[in-house]
Amino acid sequence: MCSQITRRDLLDGIVASTALGALSATSILASPDKRQNAQNPYYPPTLTGMRGSHEGSFEVAHTLAWSGQKPASYQQLNENYDLVVVGAGMSGLAAAWFYRRRMGPSARILLLDNHDDFGGHAKRNEFHHKGRMVLGIGGAQNIERVSNYSAVATGLLRDLGIDQDYLQTIEAATPTNYVLAGNLDKEIGLALPSSGESVITTGRWFLYMYGARGYRSALRKLPIPEIEQEKLISFFGTFSDYLSEMSPREKERYCKTVSYNQFLVEKVGLAKSTTAILDSTLRMVNGLTGWSHSVLEAITFGAPGINSLGPLEKLTDAFAPALREDPIEIHMFPDGNATIARLLVQKLIPAVAIDMKGIEDVVTAQFNYEVLDLEEHATRLRLNSTVVGVRESTENLVEVDYVQDGKPLRITANHCVLACYNDMIPHICPQLPEDQREALGYGEKVPFVYANVLISNGRTFANIGTNLIQCPKDPFQWVSTTPPIGVGGYSPPSDPADPTAIFMLSAPTPAPQGQESIRELLRSGRFKVYATPFEEYERQIRNQLQALLGRYGFDHVRDIQAITVNRIPHGYAYFYFGLEDPEWPAGQAPHEIGRAQFRRISIANSDSEARPYMDSAFDAAWRAVNEQSS
Repeated sequence: MCSQITRRDLLDGIVASTALGALSATSILASPDKRQNAQNPYYPPTLTGMRGSHEGSFEVAHTLAWSGQKPASYQQLNENYDLVVVGAGMSGLAAAWFYRRRMGPSARILLLDNHDDFGGHAKRNEFHHKGRMVLGIGGAQNIERVSNYSAVATGLLRDLGIDQDYLQTIEAATPTNYVLAGNLDKEIGLALPSSGESVITTGRWFLYMYGARGYRSALRKLPIPEIEQEKLISFFGTFSDYLSEMSPREKERYCKTVSYNQFLVEKVGLAKSTTAILDSTLRMVNGLTGWSHSVLEAITFGAPGINSLGPLEKLTDAFAPALREDPIEIHMFPDGNATIARLLVQKLIPAVAIDMKGIEDVVTAQFNYEVLDLEEHATRLRLNSTVVGVRESTENLVEVDYVQDGKPLRITANHCVLACYNDMIPHICPQLPEDQREALGYGEKVPFVYANVLISNGRTFANIGTNLIQCPKDPFQWVSTTPPIGVGGYSPPSDPADPTAIFMLSAPTPAPQGQESIRELLRSGRFKVYATPFEEYERQIRNQLQALLGRYGFDHVRDIQAITVNRIPHGYAYFYFGLEDPEWPAGQAPHEIGRAQFRRISIANSDSEARPYMDSAFDAAWRAVNEQSS
């Protein structure tokens, strides 16, 4: 059951050095920096150190999921709501918004979230240095092609002030050479290890993969064996047929049932070590290497090879989605989709940023977290609250048990929307039918790690001449500047002397070593994320950046001012892979069975759509609210 995603989606979902050994300098950031904004004593976006799935956000849930343990008794609060939403990510915030729009502004709504900040994967990293605010992306990065959104999702964005005119405003404010915003024709760096350091070869690599002018000379500069260079030259530039011995029907079957990297090794003749170069984009888009993608999936997600399968007119329409020529459409805020979460929260609870005008100043508006959970507000947002039980009571109410700061508490609601991720739902709602609970546990979330590193100035990247470097053999496979996009009142770094931030992205799921399934690999990646302490991430970041940027004037001891690591062990929603997942009859796929309404309880998350995109979260929220308000 393959996702029907076109090549233009290359960056729609996101859009090399060897180890240097122990550092002689003493770490200056090994302990998380707990500084807070002076105007708001509780202001999570400025926290550094380990963020994302931070200490205190997962322990209660893990105890429940792993050993079935939870508090035996709860303090009953005198609180009943029209709707309780479990999870304050994009689905949860959208569910609260849709419910209030349908039931009126007086509807009593409570959102509960286990983290110390709202937004789910759309988190904001905020630095302050020498009188300047520098923003980073702590999770979900961009708005994908809005023309593909449903009317419901488009309408929600419009309610927030993000209409077509504003998307054009973002586009005008985005530098034309900023690669992560979809400018794939610009130069990027490809970094590979050589003689104990990283060698960066710059060029239009996203185009070179398809034989664009200059690809031969660029490939010959890579620090890899000459025979591998020649094989890549042939692969990128050839219009020959690596599957010439097969009929069109056999080719189609091959492309759907054989992994992309197996094709590269067995048919193209690349060494396994060389396939890592072509894994980089697949890992950043989907979190997995080419060993876990079929040939068809890899090419539709942007990997090279469409010209290497023979005359296309002899194939069936299997590759039709990859051949569409729609331009890539990506729009980014300077803090990623955290801006959209902020817009939703301010719409739901205006007092959080009472002087905010709207979309024109949302990025720089001061948010007062202290007012999120006040009794006088019809909509309330309660952070640091891990839900451990949801069930219907005999009084036709939903009882919701949660733990906040170690205290077991209970509230009631007329309706409940579970906007947490699927794997947790069977543990907190065991009333669900067995087949539904089994279906909810089918998928595995795709883990990621996002790091933002505040540095003294931007001269290093100015010296390199690019704002994105692919590092396929390093712990963090993509290294970029944070979005230099001046919208929402934000003034991004504009001079090389300005303090700036480096954005680093890691897909920790390993390549298979044997017969591991995709879901086993994803679990392995998640365990690796949880097992890696901040001190180790800091060491990796310093080692990698020094090896990568040192020859361009960077010094990690002098230049790094702060590090924020956002670990996201439960990341992208699981979407079905052609190598392992069957074609289910309509309505019988696990995500469809799992999202079934259970009387006063509904499920809203991107897992329920088997599609890891923001509009999926919005659509799921709309469905759940319809179920609970019809």
